[in-house]
Amino acid sequence: MDGVYMKLPVLVAVVVIAFIAVISALLISRKMHNVKLKLNDILETLDDITQGNSNRKILAKPSDMTSMICYKINDIVLDFRKQVIDLKKAEKTNSQLMTSLSHDVRTPLTTLIGYLDAAQKGIVVGAEREEYIETARLRAHDMKDYVDVLFEWFKLNSNEETFTIREVELAEFTRNLLKDWIPIFEDNRLDFDIDVPEKRIKVNLDTDAYSRIMNNLIQNVVSHSRATHVKIKVSLLTADVMISVADDGKEISKQDLPHVFERLYKCDTARSEKGSGLGLSIVQQLAEKMGGSISVQSETCQQTEFIVRFPLTDEKTC
Repeated sequence: MDGVYMKLPVLVAVVVIAFIAVISALLISRKMHNVKLKLNDILETLDDITQGNSNRKILAKPSDMTSMICYKINDIVLDFRKQVIDLKKAEKTNSQLMTSLSHDVRTPLTTLIGYLDAAQKGIVVGAEREEYIETARLRAHDMKDYVDVLFEWFKLNSNEETFTIREVELAEFTRNLLKDWIPIFEDNRLDFDIDVPEKRIKVNLDTDAYSRIMNNLIQNVVSHSRATHVKIKVSLLTADVMISVADDGKEISKQDLPHVFERLYKCDTARSEKGSGLGLSIVQQLAEKMGGSISVQSETCQQTEFIVRFPLTDEKTC
């Protein structure tokens, strides 16, 4: 009898263990079924994405066994969608560039050939022939300038541009750069005011890229602003240096201001219709690749001002 009583707890324990095992098996089976359904959902979503629908997301609760996988896939899809959007924008930009290239190069090239043919065939003679040749020469230079800008833009955007960043004494370098512009200002009857401090200003820059920034901004004033006065100022601030190029020419409208640094954007009413629409985009990219920034402000009947900023090195002045 005692043996029977002793076996009873063992029997109960076995039954409990068996019950627990059955419940666990059912729970595991249910869990595996849910996982299988979720994996099928993931496969279906991925198939949909491969068909071009990048807006799909995989929904998952934090408690799901597959939640981390689902969240990771969603992140990958989001990044993929951003890349697709960027590629479409690049494709659209390249298409616009090709259209712009066709118009901006083919038209003056046709005119250039016309002038040269007239001179070569003797249609024009004497002083008029010399005028035709001079006009052809100027058109050829305009085309070269356009192709140079186009080449520079493609080089920047293909990451083929290399920069040699080194510590530069900005004040003296800027003064020397601006000296070459003074005769051009005078030839164009453009009053100028240059304000560069005597203090030494140390900044980490690529000198060639900085020269292109300044030359592009100043050339923009000379060629397109219709200004009578230009002011170039270098200001030493607490943590950075500010270079300002301001003119009293035609203002840039409020609707155009947010877009002036966009590729191929040309202000309809702000400045001359000439230009590739790439110059200011190039300036912005050059500044940013050297850790700087550029902004613009323009007010009616006052001035248009482009402001470039670069961080100072640890030792600001000497």
